[in-house]
Amino acid sequence: MTILVTGSAGHLGEGLMRTLRAGGRAARGLDILSSPFTDHVGQVGDRGFVRESLAGVRAVIHAATLHKPHVATHRRQQFVDTNVAGTLALLEAALAAGVEAFVYTSTTSAFGSALTPGPGEPAAWITEDVVPIPRNIYGVTKVAAESLVELFARREGLNAIVLRTSRFFPEEDDDPAARAAYPLANAQANELLYRRADIADIAAAHLLAVKRAPTLGFGRYIVSAATPFTPADLPALRAGAPAVIRRLFPAAEALYAAHGWKLPPSLDRVYVNHRATADLGWRPAYDFQHVLDCLAAGEDFRSPLAITVGAKGYHATVFEEGPYPITPPL
Repeated sequence: MTILVTGSAGHLGEGLMRTLRAGGRAARGLDILSSPFTDHVGQVGDRGFVRESLAGVRAVIHAATLHKPHVATHRRQQFVDTNVAGTLALLEAALAAGVEAFVYTSTTSAFGSALTPGPGEPAAWITEDVVPIPRNIYGVTKVAAESLVELFARREGLNAIVLRTSRFFPEEDDDPAARAAYPLANAQANELLYRRADIADIAAAHLLAVKRAPTLGFGRYIVSAATPFTPADLPALRAGAPAVIRRLFPAAEALYAAHGWKLPPSLDRVYVNHRATADLGWRPAYDFQHVLDCLAAGEDFRSPLAITVGAKGYHATVFEEGPYPITPPL
């Protein structure tokens, strides 16, 4: 089975292409940028180009997108053209080509304002049943593209899976306060408790989705590291997360102290991957316990794939104020 990976020059695209090639599987990369993992260079919205790229392809992983970091540097119309119209063009071409599985990479950012509880409320328990309230054009277009994928599954019989991925990028947080409060590794280790996954686990979930799509027909799944928390922990997590973490991981505080790290004082949400583990058979390996094990052993808690892919950035420009600008959209 030949798999077409769109966005093959990006973080996830490269990770997928490396994983597929390492497993001896036929993979074809498509991206607007040339790279060692890109076989077809062009726009995902170019119908003729996409049609030619799909020749002989049996499955599609659509990871190409304009991201949140582009909100301040790209027009809203560009988001619509790439994330919505581009997805539509690819869906129509995939349907015409008779592909057996279509996997769409979405984002937990699609939940938007639904992720933030009000003052004094418990942390939010985020499952696939939470209704998205997009905060920006990125979220709007990702939700719209998800709906297109679902439409093609329900009405056209295209076997399709939507994966709402949590953070897996290696760059620093766009929030200056977060950057100032924690070293990068500390911040990302904390996020594995509730809002992050390693790119190796993300790639594994995509490949399982390709395999399971013909059986499932359609599904929408949160893909994030397995959280150790339960709904009963939510009030305490918002009021004082360290006490909950110490209870569940007695060794955490001493290991963190030895590295000059800090536990998060409060958590506002918890991503729940139960549906993905049940339906896809996904078993993420990189979680908070893995972090602690690596700290104890003096090892890097990132996967070899994460280290190899590294940081790519999202712009040709280097910004002084952070990894990308966060000013209002153009």
